[in-house]
Amino acid sequence: MCPRGMVEQIGPQELHALMRDAPHDLCILDVRESDERAFARIEPSLHIPMGELPRRMGELPQDRRIVVYCHSGNRSSMVAGFLEMEGFARVANLTGGIDGWSRRVDPSVPRY
Repeated sequence: MCPRGMVEQIGPQELHALMRDAPHDLCILDVRESDERAFARIEPSLHIPMGELPRRMGELPQDRRIVVYCHSGNRSSMVAGFLEMEGFARVANLTGGIDGWSRRVDPSVPRY
């Protein structure tokens, strides 16, 4: 866990390597709205829009690393901080969000 107020950041290439090397220890959390997810997504991922998260916390695994993503990394950074405050020990924010993922890892993912 990072010092208070400092959410761990993970880059697109690092997430891609984790997906390849340790998928069993990873939960990728998409906190965007449903229309955004319908247009572009990273798979496999769990979709819980940011506004629904407080009531759907029970769907998150306590035993895996959670990497949170949104469009650009702003919403997901806030969510990652919230999850840390709620006791999730292994949480990171995907820097650049799905836009960074599309630019650096998978150009087949549409940009918006």
